[in-house]
Amino acid sequence: MDGTVLVADDDRTIRTVLTQALTRAGCKVHATSSLTTLMRWVQEGKGDLVISDVMMPDGNGLEMLPKISEERPGLPVIIISAQNTIMTAIQAAEAEAYDYLPKPFDLPDLMKRAARALEVKRRAPSQREPEERQTDDLPLVGRTLQMQALYRLVARVMNTDLPVMITGESGTGKSLIARAIHDFSDRRNLPFVVASASDLTGMDGPATVLAKARGGSILFDEVGDLDDEAQGRIVRMLDSFTENAPRIMATSQADLTARMENGEFRQDLFYRLSGVSVAVPSLRERVDDIPLLAEHFLTRMERDGAPVRRLSSGAMEMIRTYSWPGNVRQLENSIRRLVVTSPEEEISQTEVETILGNQPSMEPVSGGEGDKLAASVAKHLRRYFDLHGGVLPPPGLYQRILREVELPMIEIALDATGGNQAKCADLMGINRNTLRKKITELDINVTRRRKLM
Repeated sequence: MDGTVLVADDDRTIRTVLTQALTRAGCKVHATSSLTTLMRWVQEGKGDLVISDVMMPDGNGLEMLPKISEERPGLPVIIISAQNTIMTAIQAAEAEAYDYLPKPFDLPDLMKRAARALEVKRRAPSQREPEERQTDDLPLVGRTLQMQALYRLVARVMNTDLPVMITGESGTGKSLIARAIHDFSDRRNLPFVVASASDLTGMDGPATVLAKARGGSILFDEVGDLDDEAQGRIVRMLDSFTENAPRIMATSQADLTARMENGEFRQDLFYRLSGVSVAVPSLRERVDDIPLLAEHFLTRMERDGAPVRRLSSGAMEMIRTYSWPGNVRQLENSIRRLVVTSPEEEISQTEVETILGNQPSMEPVSGGEGDKLAASVAKHLRRYFDLHGGVLPPPGLYQRILREVELPMIEIALDATGGNQAKCADLMGINRNTLRKKITELDINVTRRRKLM
């Protein structure tokens, strides 16, 4: 690797590591903790590559990109940042950065990108003016490699005309990705239309959808659930596109390749929608992002007027190790419930355990009429362990499962005895005071009425 690299970062350790690595690779390095110094070097004609942090003591690295481009057209800039959200990647792409890497970065990966940047010229700068956008409501937050790769892909495809197929489990935020692609693209001022099967019915259905889009974006949400007739209408719609056609996106939690092979999804539609494939990882695949998301939702609720709440270390660890089969949506709903129900500022591990113990992450106990309770519970537990994908469930399983059996048992016994707690305690074979304690702990609503038995 040959060339002079300008490094700007207020972290001395990062400056030292990059200087040593780049020097060993054969480069000359100028390192600084000041954007002012960096710009002076650029104006003096120094450097073949810039590696810059975003948040610096004397400014914002992203805001320097247009000035660098004006002074030295073609000088590549690699942005590194600890602000690990989709917006950093999008803003870096819009500001014409050569590349973007989150902190903590992988040094060998950065070295490969630096080598490529020194070998190629930077593309022509964009004339589009950046504009302010509201970004707080996008829970597309994450530091993991999976999410950073997703951010970079979104930033690359947002201003192309290629159709985008967004796949992932329920609750991962597929529709948010589609909305972000539209909202930060050149089509941002045009409509974003979500088309359902009912919108495509009738001879005029597709034409109406097109009229609403007006050259903006159309999202076919959960396209894998559409029947063959609706799929055919989409194919005919896409084939009728002319100049100024809308951007097409689709989401699916189903495996469309398997459905296509089984004859359940049209092959011609599959290939028309699969210009770019964006796979959204589940929370189980990015466990280290769970605390970041939890804090994000707590902060957002506080901003919206909810009481200030924070998670204890035990509560956060339990949230981090839970499997979250409902993904980001389930996590957000759980955090909302904890904020509303917690009486103290610090949310305890016990409160989280109670919330997660009542989550619909386990399938309802079911089976044939001849199934004994033990057999049904065994099926229930096997399914519960399977849902954790080879990872052990959070600690406290014994009490959690007992509570799941205990709650419906007490509710049904109370219902059978017309809400008479003395008779209910006798029926269950427990002390009346114990029953009262359980009613309070499990937040059971007791209504007195005529008993059934």
